[in-house]
Amino acid sequence: MRKGLLDILKGKFLVNGDAPKNWMFLLFASFLAALMISSSHNADKKVLEIAELSEEVRKLKSEFFEARSSVQQLKLESTLREVVAEKGLVPSENPPRKIKVKSAE
Repeated sequence: MRKGLLDILKGKFLVNGDAPKNWMFLLFASFLAALMISSSHNADKKVLEIAELSEEVRKLKSEFFEARSSVQQLKLESTLREVVAEKGLVPSENPPRKIKVKSAE
């Protein structure tokens, strides 16, 4: 057991008779490790991008609700009366009358 461990630490498995098979396996394992690291970095990048986009969506929703409430406030009759009163317009004293048109038959 000790001899086998020392052979591995010294790297004898890379220079003995069936070394090409060992080299191919090491190259394959290195390629898989690099692929896994690259995939992990890409996944982390996507997670950060999703977090940033979620924050932006939250801010945009907040702005939308704020704008919608201000528009609803502007559409109220009391607000319109104040705006037109500043321009010199006042509500009519006489209520509107309905005009009926009779057809000439």
